[in-house]
Amino acid sequence: MTTSKMPTRGTTTPATVRLALPDDVTAPAIARHAVRAKLDELAVGCEWRDDILLATSELVTNAFEHGERPDRLELRLSEGRLVICVFDAGQEVPRLKEPSPEAARSRGLQLVHVLSQEWGYEPCAGGKYVWAAFAVGPVA
Repeated sequence: MTTSKMPTRGTTTPATVRLALPDDVTAPAIARHAVRAKLDELAVGCEWRDDILLATSELVTNAFEHGERPDRLELRLSEGRLVICVFDAGQEVPRLKEPSPEAARSRGLQLVHVLSQEWGYEPCAGGKYVWAAFAVGPVA
């Protein structure tokens, strides 16, 4: 698990997408829809699309279930690297847990860990954000 500062290159690049999230069960679907639309707009290759969308769902679901209120999602694309950040009001540190084989849940961060190039979290004003990074190669 990566818990270091979210990687940046050179100067900070502005968010490509900044989306307010509702504090209810519709948040993951709304986030997926917005991220899918941006991936289409940026012509991000199909081979990464499903991984990015599933990780988006898991990050938002975790903020809803384990944070103290999902706040927003930010998606940044720079130099072939896509970073998804999900902000929530919680202070609790996300932990990569090994779920019981019988458990029907508790695999969200395991999925993010496997699907992304790296992931982590950072405290911020009003809570924290959990991020996942993907190498998506050159975009059109």
